[in-house]
Amino acid sequence: MSSTARPTLVSFSGIDGAGKSTQIDALRTLMEGAGVRVRVIPFWDEVARLKNLREASGHKIFKGEKGVGSPERPIERRDKNVRSRTMSLVRLFLYTVDSLSLRFVVRRALRSGAGFLICDRYAYDEFVNLNLRNPFMRIYVRVMMKLVPRPDVSYILDADPIQARARKPEYPLEFLYTCRESYLTLSQLIGGMTLVPPNPVPEVHRQIVSALSRTAAAGNAARAADIQQPFDGPDTSPATL
Repeated sequence: MSSTARPTLVSFSGIDGAGKSTQIDALRTLMEGAGVRVRVIPFWDEVARLKNLREASGHKIFKGEKGVGSPERPIERRDKNVRSRTMSLVRLFLYTVDSLSLRFVVRRALRSGAGFLICDRYAYDEFVNLNLRNPFMRIYVRVMMKLVPRPDVSYILDADPIQARARKPEYPLEFLYTCRESYLTLSQLIGGMTLVPPNPVPEVHRQIVSALSRTAAAGNAARAADIQQPFDGPDTSPATL
């Protein structure tokens, strides 16, 4: 990629336990192996704002547990799975702030000198916590999408909620089913997203790179990477594990 080419921007979204971290690491390794400078932007670390308010609602008010769940140590989080009219109003405020923050962070990253930007979650992962059947919420999402930069490829990693929860036990199974449906609804609402179905990890990796190679904005970055390069990882694990 030439130093004057616009960096390629991709995002990964999906329910907890869908395998985003695995696929982000694989894509990063592939692009760096092709000589492309890569920067990963973790949404919750670099974009999300007012974290003290979020922690207060999740841990102090709703008594949710902290940390990241694992098969060895399941936890019960209470934050985005808490649904009420009051929380919807709070989310509208927080998500507007985060959308503005995302706009700033992405613009700054585009000037960072990296040739390839990977967003570990995006504004989409907040919008799915809204009731997308509500006409007002649908209008809100469309308005926010005018503020949020659109990635060259927006991946949604689909997943079986049962397998996803087995890998990352943090939220009730019923909520994961609801959340999965919200991702599918959001994809139809805003369009232009790449839905990657549940498959073995190597196949998901191939579909991710194949979608990237079809993106004109990816240009030389995608062609520099051998899309037939085998995934350097376990070859039997499902995409959700």
